[in-house]
Amino acid sequence: MAAPMMEHNNHSSNDLSHLQRTDCIKSESPSEDENFTDDVVGLVQKEIGGDLKSLKKVSGLLEKLTLENKQLEEQVLTVSSSVPLRVSAALSTAEESRVKLESLLEKERVLSNTLQQHLQGAQVWADSIGQVLGQLDTLERHMKYLQCLARIEELSDSIQQYLMTNSMWDAVGAIDRMASLDMGLRESGCSHLQAFLRETHRFWHKILKDKLASDFEEVLTQFHWPFISPPTQTLSPPANAQELNSQLELLVSQLLSLQTSDDLISEKKEILSRPGQSQTPPLSLPIQIMLLPLSKRFRYHFTGNRQTNNLSKPEWYLTQILIWMGNSSNFMEEKIQPILDRARAKVNARVELCRGLLTLAQEKLAHDAPRLLYDDALFCHLVDEVLQFEKELRSTHSYPRAYPGILHILLDKTAFQKWLSVERKMAVEKVDTMLTAEGAWSSQYKDITDMDELKAPDCAETFMTLLLVITERYRSLPCPRAQLSFLALQKELVDDFRIRLTQVMKEESRQPLSPRYCAILNAANYISTVLSDWGDNVFFLQLQQAAVSVGEEILGPLGATETGRLASLEESLFEALLALLERLRGDMLGRLLDAVMRDVKEKAQPYCKDRWISLPSQSDQATMSLSSSACPMMLCLRDHLLQLQQMLCLPLFQMFWQGLAERLDNFIYEDLILYNHFNEGGVAQLQYDMTRNLFPLFGHYCKRPENFFKHVKEACIILTLKVGPALLLCDVLKQSEEDEGILNHQQPSPESALNELGVYKLAPSDVQILLNLRSAWPRSGRTV
Repeated sequence: MAAPMMEHNNHSSNDLSHLQRTDCIKSESPSEDENFTDDVVGLVQKEIGGDLKSLKKVSGLLEKLTLENKQLEEQVLTVSSSVPLRVSAALSTAEESRVKLESLLEKERVLSNTLQQHLQGAQVWADSIGQVLGQLDTLERHMKYLQCLARIEELSDSIQQYLMTNSMWDAVGAIDRMASLDMGLRESGCSHLQAFLRETHRFWHKILKDKLASDFEEVLTQFHWPFISPPTQTLSPPANAQELNSQLELLVSQLLSLQTSDDLISEKKEILSRPGQSQTPPLSLPIQIMLLPLSKRFRYHFTGNRQTNNLSKPEWYLTQILIWMGNSSNFMEEKIQPILDRARAKVNARVELCRGLLTLAQEKLAHDAPRLLYDDALFCHLVDEVLQFEKELRSTHSYPRAYPGILHILLDKTAFQKWLSVERKMAVEKVDTMLTAEGAWSSQYKDITDMDELKAPDCAETFMTLLLVITERYRSLPCPRAQLSFLALQKELVDDFRIRLTQVMKEESRQPLSPRYCAILNAANYISTVLSDWGDNVFFLQLQQAAVSVGEEILGPLGATETGRLASLEESLFEALLALLERLRGDMLGRLLDAVMRDVKEKAQPYCKDRWISLPSQSDQATMSLSSSACPMMLCLRDHLLQLQQMLCLPLFQMFWQGLAERLDNFIYEDLILYNHFNEGGVAQLQYDMTRNLFPLFGHYCKRPENFFKHVKEACIILTLKVGPALLLCDVLKQSEEDEGILNHQQPSPESALNELGVYKLAPSDVQILLNLRSAWPRSGRTV
């Protein structure tokens, strides 16, 4: 049975091999059958495999495949029957659309031809109508042109009639209407019409203005105008005062009504004479007429070959302007201003008169300033007089700051650069003079205690006064850029003075305890103090905000951080200079402390080498006294403290004695206490010397001087401990070393134990060293 079975299996294997060989043979057939053959072989392998028992699945597989084949054939037949119907419907629709499109195109061609024929026929009519409309437009413009001419002639005849009948108000109204017509024709292209109107307007305006001005001047003469000298109150008012006041008010009102016309003519003249320049508002017409006699007098005296026209005497014409302002102010406020108020003219009579007089001064200054650029002395004198004039103008005569004075004339590029150079030159010369003066390094207030807190030498105080004068000179400048230019000059001068101080300091550095060296230190501190105060000044804070926006052009490039700090007011404009001065002050103070400490250490050598381990105990002495070896050191300290207290200002002296105390504390602790061993008598003597002699030396300058000698004070506390507390402290320190790294809440920490004794500065390791410096503790036979 086994043999047939094996034979059957061999037969099956042969069949599969035959299929595989067949598959291999078919694989050599054309490419379109390769995929189909692979699918068949794959299907047979999947469904039947190599197991002969699976051949029973062949019938089911065949039925399944036959069913799928039938379904596929039905789908193909369905699709084949439906597709032609859809294609046919689409073609039919497309044909209908084509026919409709051709019909529409034909209609469009017919309509276009009809429209073209209509347009060609209507073009003749359009051309004819266009010619007619053009003629009508020309006629209309000619009519309007003639109407304007007729209107001008009508106004001209009216003005003539009004003037003949002395109807001044009606004439003023007609002039005003003519000015309105002139402004209405500004955009017109009729240049000849505009010129004719302007000439006519100017003609009648001049006639009317001259008549009103003549009457106005006659009335002003009755009021004794202009007031060349101060008006006197002793003159009795004229008999016809009421009539004069009425005439004055009438003429001022009529001139004000003529203002629009006058402004229009003045504007045209300004545009022709100075095109492209911004103009200030024109003066009120009554004020212009009132200025005429003053203007004649000014030009008579201060132009041409008159002796009063002197380049070296600008104060002559500037003072004359101020005198006229003062003499005329009462009349303007009492007579003219009420009339302006009743006429509802928003004009300040006194300010308007000042504006007019300032125009004379501006013209004169603009003419003279370029001629003085090559003479430093005369130019400097001119600047001084202009600044004084500006100050009096704003203060005495209350001239508004919104209006320009004459100072802006000096801000012209050439004149301003000359001003800066002269300021720099004169400042440097003054610094040279003040530093070489005999009393340059002594204080002029040295004998007055209340006034000599900063002990500033005369050169430093004079220098800061010079800077203050420069500040006052440019404070009133109307341009922030110009103010920042002067600020840059001031900073340059301060830095130059600092360099000079440094040079003098290096010459005196061999004798840092000399009065001159201390005076240099006081000078640096004084300048730094003043600059710090200036940094909080409102004027410099305003300049600081201006420097954030435009300062880089003048003060040099500012970094983003510096700009942010300036904008937030975290720093001042003098921050860089303050840092340099602080460095100089710190360096000089360090040299001073080094010199004092060298002297003190030299005097303290015997004291440090005293036999502290063999001194008698306190009980063996009747009274305690200062160690004889400490006397030179104490005397040296006292002398230096007294000397420097007299020579240094209070802030510097406080810094000095505190620095000296710190250095002395370290010196005594390191070179005396840690260097020696002490018995009971040595410890008592050390504590007495420190607490009863050294500390009181500094007690004149603070309430608790021992707080500045923390090392020495705490070392004395440790060294003077009794046996019991010393042993307990030693045990705590030793236990903390053994328990290092182990947390023990029951055992007190060394720091807390030291704090209970009043020791905060010294570390536990330092305390152990100090405990071992005691040779023997009282009533104990062993050392700690």
